Amino acid sequence: MKRRPTKLVRKKRKDPADPFQSDEEKKLKYFILDRRFPDLLNTKLASKVDVNNEANKEFTHLRYSAITAAPSTFIRDGFKLRNNLRAFPRETELLIAVTMYNEHDILLGRTLQGIMENIKYMTSLKKSQTWGENSWKKIVVCVISDGRSKINPRAKALMTALGCYQEGFAKSVIDEKEVQAHLFETTSLINIQEVTETKVIFADTAKDIETNIPVQFVFCLKEKNAKKINSHRWFFQSFAKLLDPKITVLLDAGTKPDKKSLYNLWREFKTDENVAGACGEIKAQTGKATYKALLNPIIGAQNFEYKTSNILDKPLESSFGFISVLPGAFSAYRWLALDIDNPDGPLDKYFKGEFLHSNEAPELSDPDYEYKNLQKLKLKSQGIFTQNMYLAEDRILCFELVTAKKHKWVLRYVSSAVGETDVPSRLPEFILQRRRWLNGSFFAGTYSIINFNKFLSSGHSVIRKFFLVIEFIYQIVSLAVSWLSLASFFLVFRILSSATASGSASFTGSYQLSVVFLYLYVFLLVLTILLSFGNSPQGRSTAMIYNFIVGAFACIMIYMLFCIAWLVANFANQLVDYFKMIGGSLTIGDFARVPLLRDLVISLLSTYALYFFGAVLFLDMWHMLWSFWWYILLSPAYTNVLNIYAFCNIHDVSWGTKGDTGGKSLGSVKLDSDSNVANSSPIPDDKEVNKAYVEEMEILNTDFKDEEGSKKEDQVDKFAFVRTAVVVFWMITNFSLVAIVLNVGFNLSTTPSKRDAWIINRLNYCLI
Repeated sequence: MKRRPTKLVRKKRKDPADPFQSDEEKKLKYFILDRRFPDLLNTKLASKVDVNNEANKEFTHLRYSAITAAPSTFIRDGFKLRNNLRAFPRETELLIAVTMYNEHDILLGRTLQGIMENIKYMTSLKKSQTWGENSWKKIVVCVISDGRSKINPRAKALMTALGCYQEGFAKSVIDEKEVQAHLFETTSLINIQEVTETKVIFADTAKDIETNIPVQFVFCLKEKNAKKINSHRWFFQSFAKLLDPKITVLLDAGTKPDKKSLYNLWREFKTDENVAGACGEIKAQTGKATYKALLNPIIGAQNFEYKTSNILDKPLESSFGFISVLPGAFSAYRWLALDIDNPDGPLDKYFKGEFLHSNEAPELSDPDYEYKNLQKLKLKSQGIFTQNMYLAEDRILCFELVTAKKHKWVLRYVSSAVGETDVPSRLPEFILQRRRWLNGSFFAGTYSIINFNKFLSSGHSVIRKFFLVIEFIYQIVSLAVSWLSLASFFLVFRILSSATASGSASFTGSYQLSVVFLYLYVFLLVLTILLSFGNSPQGRSTAMIYNFIVGAFACIMIYMLFCIAWLVANFANQLVDYFKMIGGSLTIGDFARVPLLRDLVISLLSTYALYFFGAVLFLDMWHMLWSFWWYILLSPAYTNVLNIYAFCNIHDVSWGTKGDTGGKSLGSVKLDSDSNVANSSPIPDDKEVNKAYVEEMEILNTDFKDEEGSKKEDQVDKFAFVRTAVVVFWMITNFSLVAIVLNVGFNLSTTPSKRDAWIINRLNYCLI
């Protein structure tokens, strides 16, 4: 398959290892600096490279570019990356994007450590035609941070330790143009050796550095927080177009790919030219103390959920050729399939989600004005359906790839590519995460079903289209089941409780127990709805109520499991006794003659037994031992709490990015006609650079402390909680009065007329 080359004007240079500012860049008046690493860092590198040799500047210098362009105008405005300035630009096989917001050094460190281990593995493949000793030159790692004021200080210190960032060089205004992003480029010889729960440990001794693998870094620190999808736009429209990779990989900070995962993903594209995208197995990050982490029910349930999806859902969808979602936390795409220059291509649809949440017209001074204005005109609808749909923009991208006109792209699941990702460990964060996932997936799923006819214009074979029809029928059924899950779960609960409350399967106190749990179930539903309409789960008091709700639903689940076991045992005993009485022999077919017993057994086998069968088939059983029980106990919360909160907040399509001004100004620079600094706010000298480096290292030397749960509750959350508490108390007291009076009145009289007269009489006394 021929690859479409990216048209670039590359100016040849005499020294291919000297990527300094070109003459062309000087004419365009850009603020670009090439500065030596701090002395302490270069001293560490001296064991591997001659830090004073001009040919080694790639490893000893950091290139800073103040980007005044937008992603859509980056290339048009003449900006380049270091690789484009070489006499013989390096071929890029893998371009890896690591997107982050305010993740700390531990999360970012895990991701970068995994990438470095993968690069080291690929350089060890001596017999490969693509990979080998110097194949690190074919891999570029782009770390994109969403907002200068949002980046975690510890993450910034980590990038400093790797040589990818230096404090003091960045400026906010260049020749009266606002800087949109700060770009730092280098090739780091510092590898990450280990990441513990509290510290990142570097392989930075003289012995370590001799065996370390060089890593080409592009660190893009965006001036303003503009969402993850905007970070992907920088990655695809700016960096990928310049580097023209064969495969692009998307990772979230906090996701650690296993040692061979990136290679296994790449190999899937290499063996099948029709593969447009692929993903691997994502599993919950549990750290070294796995068993301790899985004692947390939230983590345990998510671990089981991820495992089940990787065993049952992803392989099934992959066999059809269409995976409903390639997770943005760990996925890969063929650059050619993304069709970046097509105004109606997959990426064009993908990027529309960035502009849905703003009703304001772009300003003329915005360097991204033309692109934003064009996207606004393309958007036929900015209604609530479309806005929720683009909460799951990765699903839209998958659909557009497989349905691309006259193409036969498919999506694949690679089970040998494993990535560990950071998952919410507290209920409030879990609820908020699933709100976006559930709403986005529901509306994006509806979009794909409505636009199913797009498959007809694709280049897939008749057989492939037939199987895709089957998959979409399956998705329609799944969507319907998801829509009716609230009622379905309650009906199962009511049938089980009613079956044990009366009749031959009843026991002492069973009726009273069923009534108590029925009232509790209804109360929890009402309470969840009230909380979902006006309370943030992150408020301390509200979080306590949500924990109570989830715990109470877990008790209801235990009661339901008891009912199932009791009914199965009771009906089985009755059958055995009956056949003993008549002197006949009992067969399996006789059990099927009892409808409730038959239905219970079939439902258990079709759900829980299927989990065990899949785990045995994939030889992956540990999650059944450690996480299955947490998932069972939390299944009522999955169905009720998460769904109710998601649907009660369909109106909330915000990403929490409004009003970011980029933080404190970094000063301005005025350039003369030769792009030399004519006037500038202070630029640090070598002494100040060394001092700043020491300060950043001191930050990393202190142990990381997770302060996630120590945030104070703000006044809005307090008032919202008080409001909900008053409404709940008001409803409980009124409901209790009705229940008590009706029950007392019924007991005092034998006919409805006398009971009604008794109630009216008492109410009259109250009014008087």
